[in-house]
Amino acid sequence: MAKKELSYREAYSRLEQIQGLIESNQLDVDDLSEKLKEASALLKICKDKLFLADEETKKILEEIE
Repeated sequence: MAKKELSYREAYSRLEQIQGLIESNQLDVDDLSEKLKEASALLKICKDKLFLADEETKKILEEIE
């Protein structure tokens, strides 16, 4: 089964959860490493979605002018 692509909101929410876990000092070193890898992937998702939204907005604004 294909993995569902996360929305920006879902990715950002998961990043906030991971941040909370890290800040609470409840993770051991092995879990911390895994959470940082997950956070890195989530950051890429958010960055890509923001870039795409920016490009689409610029295109729409150019068409209006």
